[in-house]
Amino acid sequence: MTQTILITGASSGIGLETAKLFQSRGWNVVATMRNPQAGAELAALDNTLVSRLDVTDSASIQATTEAAIDRFGAIDVLLNNAGYGAYGPLEAFDMDRIRRQFDTNVIGLLEVTKAVLHHMRAARSGTIVNVSSIGGKMTFPLGTLYHGTKFAVEGLSEALHYELEPLGIRMKIIEPGMIRTDFGGRSFDFAQSDDLPDYAPTVQALMTAFAQLGSGDAGSDPDLVAEVIWTAVTDGTATLRYTAGADAETYMAARKAQEDAAFIGALKAQLGMG
Repeated sequence: MTQTILITGASSGIGLETAKLFQSRGWNVVATMRNPQAGAELAALDNTLVSRLDVTDSASIQATTEAAIDRFGAIDVLLNNAGYGAYGPLEAFDMDRIRRQFDTNVIGLLEVTKAVLHHMRAARSGTIVNVSSIGGKMTFPLGTLYHGTKFAVEGLSEALHYELEPLGIRMKIIEPGMIRTDFGGRSFDFAQSDDLPDYAPTVQALMTAFAQLGSGDAGSDPDLVAEVIWTAVTDGTATLRYTAGADAETYMAARKAQEDAAFIGALKAQLGMG
């Protein structure tokens, strides 16, 4: 029987490449996004349903879950991929922007998961894959909000593993490094203020580092992450965490090997922060 994957944030980047990969390998795909008009490429594929889903809109979550079940009969895999990164001094963010970051990356992820769990629990099978980041295990300067959400994803995913495993539902966490997507464009929310000059040196150091990381061949292609997601879904193991990208492997190895002071000191030096 053909299996079905539901993907949030499938209009570009990791979500788009994962949707195409699973479809090419014979799966049914429910590709969701805030603006379904952006999914024309996917809508042209066989066994693919493009549907509107905004993870901050409860009605759209419920409607898409029901549409997926109606179309394909089941949701075997949920890929929680939708999200964005908010960076900048905490003082530069108003509370609406703070809440939006957590509503999208954490609360929305939980609500989509809850909507799908009822079906998986009834079937006593399924896999939930949460896209975290190496930023869920380490931090960069000015990433208080983004890293706060990704650390949350790591914790809630690990905890869910305990309650879902006895029900036949597997939990998987994907930890990409720097990926060549639009994370620095429409998926990047940077706050700064001329009224907060004390933070200017840190802002400048981070912007310089991000510009270098975002140029040339830095980072991995989204299709590399898609392959890691495929492995996580299909390898039949109880493995919880999967890194994606050579830089992710390097950073995670260093984080495990070093105490806080040594790791943070090395990262500050790399960023030119002294």
